[in-house]
Amino acid sequence: MNPYTDPSRVRGALNSIGVRPSKSMGQNFLVDPTPLKLALEHADVNANDVVIEVGPGLGVLTWELLNAAGQVISVELDTRLAGRLRTEFADRPLTIVESDVLELAPSAMLAAAGLPADTPYKLVANIPYAITSPLLRHFLEGDSPPSLMMVLMQWEVADRITAKPGDLSILAHSVQLYATAEIVARVPAASFLPSPAVDSALVLMRRRPTNAVPTNPKALFKVIRAGFSQARKKLINSLAGGLAGQGYNKEQVLAAITTAGIDPNLRAEVLTLEQWATLTDTLGMATK
Repeated sequence: MNPYTDPSRVRGALNSIGVRPSKSMGQNFLVDPTPLKLALEHADVNANDVVIEVGPGLGVLTWELLNAAGQVISVELDTRLAGRLRTEFADRPLTIVESDVLELAPSAMLAAAGLPADTPYKLVANIPYAITSPLLRHFLEGDSPPSLMMVLMQWEVADRITAKPGDLSILAHSVQLYATAEIVARVPAASFLPSPAVDSALVLMRRRPTNAVPTNPKALFKVIRAGFSQARKKLINSLAGGLAGQGYNKEQVLAAITTAGIDPNLRAEVLTLEQWATLTDTLGMATK
């Protein structure tokens, strides 16, 4: 039984170091062991694994990871929590990195544990809601991406990430280009202390051997962002407006959409990654 899921112990630990859960840091502490077991099971964490954890807090997930993985690297912004973790797990294979995770390259996290940049690792984390989107991009597009990510996140964000054509978003494309994504379980708000306003979800993302489409990612997302710049409008209007600053007029955009075999009256959310990639190539964006 994980001792760190005891609500009274959580409150006592927070009081002992003078920490009040911070909304700005997204500090909601998990007090339900069930999602932890599901996370480790679906991520297949074993003694051969190096695992990076983001926002370890009081160590509820850290404890589970240390019992399953070979080595754990925990990135914690709050210095008081980081100090407590060092005391709690002093004799365990844990490297604590005090940093804003978004300001540290994945290779630097590995280096802090004395590991080379090409070391295979998994990301398993209960992340602050406010940084979910940038954090996923930070690792997926980073210099040393993980082979697998198991992330506890806000339900609505999980729903967007795993969306199908017809209800896609920039975020969905930014994940699905690099990884497959599935919701493993819904986690009720009551599983946290303090309870957030919404439920959460465990989302499993497996890195693709190659990107879902072969075009240049930077160019691809310039086109996707342009297409979603006025998402409620028809593709021809939103894309033309979004690409106006890139030197394209409406006639050129219409010609590219037509050549790509796409209905210009569609809306951005129905286009697949393959269609966006074709548009990117047709527009010649990859060479710009």
